[in-house]
Amino acid sequence: MTIDLNADVGEGFGGDAELLAIVSSANIACGLHAGSPEIAAETMELAISRGVAIGAHPGYHDRANFGREAVELADEGIGILAYQIGALVGLAGVFEAELAHVKLHGAMYHLAHDDADFADLVSGVVGRWNLSLVGLPGGELERAADDAELRFIREGFADRRLQADGSLVPRGESNALIADPAEAFDHIRRQIDERGVQSICIHGDAPGAVAFATAIRTKLEAAGFIIAPPND
Repeated sequence: MTIDLNADVGEGFGGDAELLAIVSSANIACGLHAGSPEIAAETMELAISRGVAIGAHPGYHDRANFGREAVELADEGIGILAYQIGALVGLAGVFEAELAHVKLHGAMYHLAHDDADFADLVSGVVGRWNLSLVGLPGGELERAADDAELRFIREGFADRRLQADGSLVPRGESNALIADPAEAFDHIRRQIDERGVQSICIHGDAPGAVAFATAIRTKLEAAGFIIAPPND
């Protein structure tokens, strides 16, 4: 069975080079919630050289809160999304590559899962480039992607616990994070078996992310999984 390992990269935390040797897909920060044009270019070039699928990772223009707090967009939603995704599409063209997917960041990711209007806005913008959308299974974003006839990639998390409804346990709660690779592997298997997950996220900003990602990949391969982008 094939499973994708993805990481949020280009956010300026370091360790991206090591992570890009482990994962099969990269969600590259677009420079608003974190990162910069220079970091995005460097990260993208490295990902392409290693055969890692590249995607845009847009978020709120709110560096103070790392894009993890909701921001009222009013009529700016289309612009804030198109600006970031378009920048990564153009950057990929410079490297004679193609962007494969879009994965929203932080609070924007959760809003698209829960809010039908915002999910439709996201699918409308992403549909201009006919890119895949990455998100939690069973929410408004998956519904909007289906309506727009866009490919939806069901995402699970290695290092985050889930609530009963399938949403992520808020980071502020003591049991939100998973640090033990053995527990994380069992968690991943349940998400694949019960939720049809196709891609597993490992957060690049987490302490010990590289060692954690290495252990997860080793366990998955030992269990017979092939690590590859969803489009392969």
